[in-house]
Amino acid sequence: MPDATTDPTPRTLAQWQRWGASRLSGDEARREAELLLGHALRRDRAFLFAHAGDELDDDAAQRFAALIERRAQGEPVAYLTGTRGFWTLDLAVTPATLIPRPETELLVEAALARMPPKSATAPEIADLGTGSGAIALAIASERPDARLVATDRSAEALRIAQENAERLELANVRFLQGDWFAPLAGQRFHLVASNPPYIADGDPHLAQGDLRFEPPTALSSGADGLDAIRRIAAQAPAHLHPNGWLLLEHGHDQGEPVRELLQAAGFIDVETLADLEGRDRVTLGKV
Repeated sequence: MPDATTDPTPRTLAQWQRWGASRLSGDEARREAELLLGHALRRDRAFLFAHAGDELDDDAAQRFAALIERRAQGEPVAYLTGTRGFWTLDLAVTPATLIPRPETELLVEAALARMPPKSATAPEIADLGTGSGAIALAIASERPDARLVATDRSAEALRIAQENAERLELANVRFLQGDWFAPLAGQRFHLVASNPPYIADGDPHLAQGDLRFEPPTALSSGADGLDAIRRIAAQAPAHLHPNGWLLLEHGHDQGEPVRELLQAAGFIDVETLADLEGRDRVTLGKV
């Protein structure tokens, strides 16, 4: 709670929001304070705007102040609120799942553009390392005719993904526990997509910002960050129909080595797509 000896005690929603923003750092401080105030009140942004002059009761003020303190200590807003927007979906997230990022929407866009057109045969799609289910559920929401399967080795992550699917009423996704292709023996797909871990072990970024709180196994993968991508690229041809696509998200400086891995595995039409900031983000190829 604010210290009345140093600051006037906030009373209205607008004053509390300004107080919260002042306790946070970075360009997103105002927006984060707004999100956390809405979460403390269980109200949306429109309510905060319409009731900016209303006084905040003591219980809600204590909840908000506690959230601001936790955020000031570095906890991600998505874990504090338990939700994250991705594509057109609101997804539940927990510390067992990676927080979906806007740049991963490029992977969804690229997948949708390369899926077989709607026909009598349902497209078969796999999402490896699904986490909260973001990629699979975004595709499923756009292509209800598709049959998707999403894998993850974390039982807790799969539980969250399954709950997201049920809440969003997306029944065309199956969830299987296992590492990458392990639960998919003998199965083939028209398209396989994955946002695997791709940060190098020991990278200093792992000790900074939100990454400190996210599951390490969803972030880093070997000395150069490419161990998971090597496995997926090597195993994918056996799980793809002829002319099937593999799409992989990766780091901004990994486009060239990922293209080389796909080409070595026999993929053709290999290319790397850049995100909105012009950085290499998704590499793809077909068999």
